[in-house]
Amino acid sequence: MTDTKKLPTWAEDLRKRYLRGESSMFILHGNVFDVVLNGGKMLGLTEFLTDVLLKDSRESIVAYNLSSGARFPKRTETFPDWQSIAVESDKAKVLTMLERAIRISEKNAVLLEYAEVIAPAGDASFQMDSDRASIVTLHRWSFLPEIERGDNIIILIAENIAELSPKIVSNPKISVIEIPMPDYETRREVVKQTDSRLSDEDSKRYAEATAGLKAIQISSILMPPPQQEEDLHDREAFIETLLGTSADAKERAHKLAALTAGMNREEIKKLVAPEAKEVKNPSNPLERAKQEADKLIASRKREIIERECFGLVEFVTPEHGFEVVGGMEEVKKDLLVIAESIKKGNRSRVPMGILFTGPMGTGKTFVAEAFAKECGLTTIKLKNFRSKWVGATEGNLEKILNVIKAIGQVIVIVDEGDRAFGNTDGDGDGGTSSRVIARIKEFMSDTSNRGRILFLVMTNRPDKLDVDLKRAGRLDRKIPFLYSQTAEEVEQVAKALLRKNKLKTDVDLAKLKEEFSAKLVGYSNADVEAVLLMANDDAARESGDNAKVTKEHFIRAAEDYFPSRDIELLDYMELLAVFESSSRRFLPIKYADLTPEQLDQKLRELRLRIGNRR
Repeated sequence: MTDTKKLPTWAEDLRKRYLRGESSMFILHGNVFDVVLNGGKMLGLTEFLTDVLLKDSRESIVAYNLSSGARFPKRTETFPDWQSIAVESDKAKVLTMLERAIRISEKNAVLLEYAEVIAPAGDASFQMDSDRASIVTLHRWSFLPEIERGDNIIILIAENIAELSPKIVSNPKISVIEIPMPDYETRREVVKQTDSRLSDEDSKRYAEATAGLKAIQISSILMPPPQQEEDLHDREAFIETLLGTSADAKERAHKLAALTAGMNREEIKKLVAPEAKEVKNPSNPLERAKQEADKLIASRKREIIERECFGLVEFVTPEHGFEVVGGMEEVKKDLLVIAESIKKGNRSRVPMGILFTGPMGTGKTFVAEAFAKECGLTTIKLKNFRSKWVGATEGNLEKILNVIKAIGQVIVIVDEGDRAFGNTDGDGDGGTSSRVIARIKEFMSDTSNRGRILFLVMTNRPDKLDVDLKRAGRLDRKIPFLYSQTAEEVEQVAKALLRKNKLKTDVDLAKLKEEFSAKLVGYSNADVEAVLLMANDDAARESGDNAKVTKEHFIRAAEDYFPSRDIELLDYMELLAVFESSSRRFLPIKYADLTPEQLDQKLRELRLRIGNRR
């Protein structure tokens, strides 16, 4: 195997494991469809393996996938049955012939691309005979002494390791190596290679901005436009200066630029505006390219990552901060300290994760988005990644976690966490839930993510979350969200909602304490908003769309509103939120002095009454 010095970390790891005799079979997974930087070139993974890593040390190299069959990037004339292997389309026959060839010859490399479709994951009883045979064949290869004695190497390439047969992955004779997403230095090098005109400062800026993207995607975004397109932009900018400040100058310049292709500036000036004064052309190709790149990175990064995850994540662009969140002063104070610590890089003061818990309609999602706005970090929302297909759920989760890790500096919002993470007993799902929870717990407890990746989990049923998931070191901060306990709290919430919905009114709600705020104590924030909107609709019906909401409208709406409520279930959810709270200062007076034992007793009593209601 080549002793090339400047190898990627994963390639160096593979080389060392092979030379130590640790393994002759390897699985490469992760970022396998990206380019690899080597010697100033960007090579595809198979090309890098065949032309760089294995070229000098292997006499024959075979690359095989189900679609195009076998091909020989390098071959000796003595390689057994190479012509038959090259034209054979049946998977089982190809593997059989390859096994015979590497048993009787030396210094060969076999690359199996898209290995997950050669030896797929899944219940053996539902697989085809050819799939089961392939799995057994590859498993046997790892134990064949002829492969090791003959100085042969076999590399399986699969993007998502969860889609590859567990029998292969768990084999101790097969080494598993992950190809990571490009790190900062790799991204910086890609930027430099793509556009040599960029300064070091620009390269650093783009390396930061493109976190989470593959090298090939970064290159496509920053690739300078063709010279023909550059010339078109230059002509357009020059013509615009000739046309002056007229209202339609930009539109006319765009059309004239297309019509004047091949003409020099003097000819264009004579044709368009002979009397115009010469104005220095402000157009700068590099600056224009940078402006276009900035726009593309912002839009394409979201598009690419959402597509990569097949709709499993959603980017959140919060439109409001804490200025529109009413009440909850202690909670906002606590979250603002965390936001400030993230901005300043004080990672030790940032929790690993935060749990928002409380009954529905208490503003958990609203506050989560406001918190994301205050932090200023990339924010993504975890969508439903569960699938009915065997192995797909774990594969989806792995893809999401890889993207999260690659982005870094990110807040991950998980709404309805009890449904997203499910139970841990695994009954009826083949153990999928327990494996999902185990992987999430492993990822969330990685201390290297502190201050970089913040999980924000929301649920109204924390009792359905795995206990170990809620411990310190995973979800450190647990914040209860409760219904308004006093008229003053209702008033604060209502004022914030008036600002949020931009309702027109001159009414001071503090003067309507008895008629309005006091009547809504114990109602959810969503209920309070519904009352305010009812009052606004009432005003519009009486005096038109632009009418202001009067005191009578507020009072009438508060009296008229009839919420749909399961009181016992809501009380139970409220007690659960109180029980989970990580600090007593978040609790209202009526709960602050209760001991954990008293809370537990109340919960047990309510649990017996509500049964399995949700």
